[in-house]
Amino acid sequence: MAGSGSSMLYSFLLFIATLSLQEVYRGRLASSELYTILGGFTSSLIFILLLTFIGNYQETSGIRTGWGAVILAEVVALIAASTVHRVSITTCFLFSAALLYEVNKLSRVMVSRSESRGKRH
Repeated sequence: MAGSGSSMLYSFLLFIATLSLQEVYRGRLASSELYTILGGFTSSLIFILLLTFIGNYQETSGIRTGWGAVILAEVVALIAASTVHRVSITTCFLFSAALLYEVNKLSRVMVSRSESRGKRH
């Protein structure tokens, strides 16, 4: 499993690459309905990557903001989506909510597994 430092670095690099590619191809992403939805999805990936970066940064520095990290990452993703198309903002929000739900569910599973391992030993 990757440590916090390397995960933070990789998520930041992927965040920059995804944001750059979205901005380069924003004209293409706004050209049709399907591409507009794809623009919202790529913005939700920006949300997840930035949330991972912020979470790993908080873990390494010992700071906890709770929902502040989620709100900050969502605002940045929505601003990135707004550069593509207005509909991309809505689809970004919906995809981000679904991804956040899945990440939360995965986190609960991982925490329960680690607690059950701790009880065995």
